[in-house]
Amino acid sequence: MRDLVEAALNQIRPTLQKDGGDVLLVDVTDQGVVKVKLTGACRGCQMSDVTLKQGIEKFLRSEVPEVTAVEAV
Repeated sequence: MRDLVEAALNQIRPTLQKDGGDVLLVDVTDQGVVKVKLTGACRGCQMSDVTLKQGIEKFLRSEVPEVTAVEAV
């Protein structure tokens, strides 16, 4: 599943990079929880929670149904 998550992140990464940010995959648990690290402009952005839940998590869950949640670490 990690490879599927990484491939999905690669699809949305250019959008984040366009705004000066990025997302790095840290871990995928057996329970389907994806742990990511927001970097660059995303790291301190006030909208990072919205980006994480409404952007990254929503997209990952649509691309990889086994994903149950996305958490920032």
